[in-house]
Amino acid sequence: MTTPARPSLAQALAAGPMVLDGGMSNQLEAAGHDLSDALWSARLLADDPSAIVAAHAAYFAAGAQVAISSSYQASFDGFARKGFSRDEAARLFGLSVELARRAAEDFRDAQRPRYVAASVGPYGAVLADGSEYRGRYGLTVAQLEGFHRSRIEALAAAAPDVLALETVPDTDEAEAMLRVVGSLGLPSWLSYTICGSRTRAGQPLAEAFELAASVDSILAIGVNCCAPQDVAPAVEIAAAVTGKPVVVYPNSGESWDAAAHTWQGSNTFDAGLVESWVRAGARLIGGCCRVGPVGISAVAQALKGCIPAAQPTGKV
Repeated sequence: MTTPARPSLAQALAAGPMVLDGGMSNQLEAAGHDLSDALWSARLLADDPSAIVAAHAAYFAAGAQVAISSSYQASFDGFARKGFSRDEAARLFGLSVELARRAAEDFRDAQRPRYVAASVGPYGAVLADGSEYRGRYGLTVAQLEGFHRSRIEALAAAAPDVLALETVPDTDEAEAMLRVVGSLGLPSWLSYTICGSRTRAGQPLAEAFELAASVDSILAIGVNCCAPQDVAPAVEIAAAVTGKPVVVYPNSGESWDAAAHTWQGSNTFDAGLVESWVRAGARLIGGCCRVGPVGISAVAQALKGCIPAAQPTGKV
């Protein structure tokens, strides 16, 4: 008997909302791993890959359908500073996708397929100084395109289901990333980190989302690594401007103090908001920093029985 082909992520999205995973770093830290290294969670690709598999598995067990790889802070320059050759670095990029796939195999379900998104974090994340929450690095779009192209090509070689262009703080970096995935035709989503109704660099969200509206390879557009209360307005803007499915995965509500290297504030992540996000157009919903398996389980429960809004058919 022939096993039915697994639907693509785009096909799965058309069938209804899906659950993303939560923060990789907080799950690894909860398991006792020290992530103070400049490579952050990417260090464990070399030092303890089984820990990354376990982190992915915890989210799949909580109800996640899409795992985001541990390559957010990975770069060829960053690996080189740690003594890895370019070939070794390329292998580690690919390994990040393979480890997520390995975890997904243990949760194989024809009725609820699992998918792997390869994380492409912003240039600022590689600097490890909190500048992904500011943007405006002083680099041109062409320079940013050159930086991201080698990373994206290394991840694409491992054949993830989708690329997650995530935590993007400004439109220059978004444009650079979109140039790469557009030229390669790689299924991707683009998510900005925001403050209120603007990117972290201060551009209006409508203008930021508009950049991706006509890029065919972008399957979804949205926000991540932001305050939960900023999600609902962003979903409405993204759905109206682009006509694409919206991806959202906010932080816990706490904020990162880059100088003190600590999180501050209170946890305000509320899965009770999920239904309103879905009604506004969200199709991929999860959590980012400080949202663990308990939070993702709550999202999965909240999505049961949600009736999504009709997907917009075009821009307004």
